Amino acid sequence: MKKGISLLMAIIMLFAVVMIPMKAEAIGGMDVMAYYRVFDGDFYASAYPDVVAEVGNNYIALLTHFITKGAYEGRSGSKTFCPLLYKNKYPDLAGYGNNLSLYVRHYVDYGKAEGRFAIDPNVQSVDVVPGSCAGFVTQQISTCTTTYNARIARATNVELAAKSINGSIVMPGEEFSYSRTLMPRTTANGYVMATVYNNGQVEQGIGGGICQVSSTLYAAMRYCGLPATERHAHSLPVHYLPAGYDATISGTKVDLKFVNIYDVPLMIQAKAIDGNLTVNLLLIY
Repeated sequence: MKKGISLLMAIIMLFAVVMIPMKAEAIGGMDVMAYYRVFDGDFYASAYPDVVAEVGNNYIALLTHFITKGAYEGRSGSKTFCPLLYKNKYPDLAGYGNNLSLYVRHYVDYGKAEGRFAIDPNVQSVDVVPGSCAGFVTQQISTCTTTYNARIARATNVELAAKSINGSIVMPGEEFSYSRTLMPRTTANGYVMATVYNNGQVEQGIGGGICQVSSTLYAAMRYCGLPATERHAHSLPVHYLPAGYDATISGTKVDLKFVNIYDVPLMIQAKAIDGNLTVNLLLIY
């Protein structure tokens, strides 16, 4: 879609679109060029079918929607850039206020070269493979796979937890919290009753099974020498990992945490399907 339209033609056509009012900040040609640089029309159409239903599957219409409306709704222009997340992620840019156009321009001119990211985990594919991450070079530094019974209720919780952390990006020096990253463990969010360990007793509780995901993540961390800043063992042995490789969580007080010790962003991939749970750790360059 995008390859068939030159930058100059895209700008000319965009200015010609008068049916969709444009915010004043997005009228300047340089701003349009900045948005163009971070926009992938094929991605936008695939990720937001409601937009296609509204404006059609036309590159200029989609780009116009992104500039005038989508960016302010928190939509990503591509797999690698979400303007609203970029604004909220970097408080040193607060001087730009609510003018998203300035954040986009900063990313294009400086932020990308500085290693800044604004990747929405909700649009990260679980099937991203080492060596390719939406245009960035990645290096897989660790992986761990454990198995679970896909035919029992516990599987629902394992799969929900894996989905919740999949695509998480941890910037250099930032701390990742497994508990904070998960959705609240409630029936409203899809979690179900399953077996849990409680002070050496086997009981039933909402979300039973989510600790297999934290344990698989912790094992992957151990395999690459990434230390935990907080980790707690289960009160009983687990069947899916050797002793010392598990990590339990409970409420908001017992958590699995780590700090990204690398000088580049770290991505967590997690996929649980058909009884196999895999967690990969990748560095993004």
